[in-house]
Amino acid sequence: IFKFLGAISVDLGQERIKPYLPTILTPLYRELNSNYAEQDPTLKNLSQEIIELLKKLVGLETFSLAFSSVQKQASQKRAMRKKQRALQTVANPDIAARRKLKRHKNKAETRKRKIESLRPMYKAKRHRSHALKDLAMVE
Repeated sequence: IFKFLGAISVDLGQERIKPYLPTILTPLYRELNSNYAEQDPTLKNLSQEIIELLKKLVGLETFSLAFSSVQKQASQKRAMRKKQRALQTVANPDIAARRKLKRHKNKAETRKRKIESLRPMYKAKRHRSHALKDLAMVE
């Protein structure tokens, strides 16, 4: 898709690409700023190359305006999701508590896995099932 976006950009030319610049930059920006573990470095390099191509094609000033609008939009979306999550914890405390228990459980499992990889002779105790009953709140 990134190669397609680059090809379309070159094909449209400097003047006809300007209205579509924020739309093209959105997935490129998302790929550059992503920080998930299984990230493909070739994809990141490709997005960087296409951004450089767009910078040369439309000029630095036009590109900077479009890129800053994409950045602003992404940060607004991130803030909105964070706010929604905070509101959900207040509105639905049972769902929030379940999510918190699940997160803590996963954290403990990760810690056990890490210890096992560092010390192969050590075997941590593990729960047999990951059903909803494991996540139930106990009073």
